[in-house]
Formats: sequence, structure tokens, C-alpha cells
Amino acid sequence: MLQDIALDTFMEKRRNGELLVVDVRSPGEYRDATIPGSLNIPLFDDAERAEIGTIYKQVSVEAAKQRGLEIVSVKLPAFVRQFAELPGKTAVFCWRGGMRSRTTATVLSLMGIQAFRLTGGYRAYRRAVVQALEEMAFAPRAIVLHGNTGSGKTAILRDLKARGYPVLDLEGLAGHRGSVFGHIGLHSRNQKTFDALLFDELKRYEDAPYVLMEAESKRIGKVTMPGMLQRKKEEGLHVWMELPIEARVKTILDDYRPEENRQACREAFRLIKSRLHTPVAAEIESHLDEGRYDQAVERMLTHYYDPRYAFSSESYVPEAAAVIRADRPEDAADTLARIVDRHSTVPS
Repeated sequence: MLQDIALDTFMEKRRNGELLVVDVRSPGEYRDATIPGSLNIPLFDDAERAEIGTIYKQVSVEAAKQRGLEIVSVKLPAFVRQFAELPGKTAVFCWRGGMRSRTTATVLSLMGIQAFRLTGGYRAYRRAVVQALEEMAFAPRAIVLHGNTGSGKTAILRDLKARGYPVLDLEGLAGHRGSVFGHIGLHSRNQKTFDALLFDELKRYEDAPYVLMEAESKRIGKVTMPGMLQRKKEEGLHVWMELPIEARVKTILDDYRPEENRQACREAFRLIKSRLHTPVAAEIESHLDEGRYDQAVERMLTHYYDPRYAFSSESYVPEAAAVIRADRPEDAADTLARIVDRHSTVPS
């Protein structure tokens, strides 16, 4: 018997770990965006989905259904076995909660395997996430970490998160470090995936007294921070961090590994080359070509990133609760933890 599960109930049970969630859409749809934590057991692969879609548009709905049945009938035993091996209760979804998830849930029920079908599918989930991010009354106060490029802000926040502090790692959620070079060595996420991951994090921390976050701009790589979180950042408690340029250069080299990403670094530099004085740009380009990455990074910090950061700070200078001066990011993490503990409830 087909059992539907309403979106609100699904969201609650998923958050509580009561459901194993399975996306039965094609691998391409799954890669583009899915419900975080979902497994992909596709009813059709990408080529099969494209074929059925073409028949649907060019021939008829009935012909598309017939072709879908032909494809499914061959792979059904293996498809069902994958579900039979899953532990616990399962919820399946497709794009709109239509034929693919209906077929899956019905067949599994006939085989004695309980599986709920998410009402409205991924489309309903996506709409709910977008609406929640627009309307959510997120109570925790933001503690915002500022600092020049290369100050290790993300590493410091991840250190504190590992210690149990509530941290919104926006760069981690976006898969991007927020600069022209920010995609190097990472997989940049799209807006749909970012929103879904951010929604989960906000729900995770909704009862916390505060959250730590970096002073990101509204746009991080391919994604945009929701207005609610931008306002929360601006109204927060602000901590500024200062590291010597030698430590910042080392942090950047450790993060970006330019010797492993030579071409990507050169291509990214070309995007900012015209904004530098010609002799400086030529010097940096020469350093990159010859593998003198420490010198290239130092010149870019001095002549490009630091002046830009200073300019942006002039138009947005919140009152600082504290300024951290440290020789290494590790030392700054300890100092930040003490500052947070003085201004907020100590995390358990």
C-alpha cells in the first residue's frame, strides 16, 4: 500500500535521524541538487530519462509511460535489492512526487519493503527551504570574525567548531573561499545545495545562544547569502584579527597548494591583472611562471587584497568587541575562544 509522508513530518523525522532518504531521480539531477544526506538509487539513468522525456514531448504521454515500463522491467530485481539492503525506515522522492517515486514506493510495498513517498517531491522541499531562509527568526547572536586575506579565519572557526562551539562555516557550505582564487582545489556548490546545507545548519543551531561566522560578503563564489543572515552578521558582535604577512602567506600556500594548481592560479590571476599597476602585475606573473609562489602571494596581498579590504572596511566598520593579534592562526583560535567565553555562554 502506497504511503505518502507530508513535507513537515518528513523534515522533522529526517532531522531526528528517523528516516533514510533516497533520491530516485537520475544521477545528473542528483548531482545538481538533492536533499542533504540522501542516497541516490535512480529509477532511470541520465540517458534513459532523456529518451523518455523526448518521447513524452514528441509522441505522447502514453508512449513515454510504455517506454519507461520497458526500461524498468529489466532492472527491477536489482533496483529492489538495493532497497532491501537498506536499514531502517525509508522515504523516497523524485522531482514532484510523481511517477518515479510513486512507482518505487508501490513496487517496494508489493515486495514487503516499507517506503514512504515524499509529497511534492524535491520541488516542495526546495520551496520550503527558500521560504524558511527568507522568514526564519534565527535567534542566536552572530559573533563575526574579520581579518585580511590569509589570516586563517576559516581554519580558526573550524578549529573552534571541532571543540564544540556553534560555527557557521559559510565557505565550507559554498565550496568556495570567496575570492577570485576561491574555487581552486574545491568543488563549488550551486545555490540550491548551499541553501539546503545552510538551512540544516541554522536549524541545528537555532537554540544556541550565539553562532560564530566569518565576515563574508553577500556573494560567496556561485552563491548568495540570504538577507536574513546578512542582517544578522551586520548586527553581530565583531572581532578583528591581525596576523603578520609572513603567516598569511604561509596560510594561503597551505590552503591553495599552487604547485599542484599552477594553471588554475594563473587563470585566476589574469582576472585581476588589469586592476594592478602594470609593473606589479608583470612581477607577479613572472613569480607565478617561475614557481616563486611565496613572492607572488606577498605581492598580491600588498598591492591588491589588503588595499581592497581596507577600502571595504572604510564603508563598513562595525564597532570591534576585540582585536586579536597573533603570530599564528593556532594562537588566534585560543584567543578567540577566550573572547567568546567572556561574551557568551560557554559551550557544553
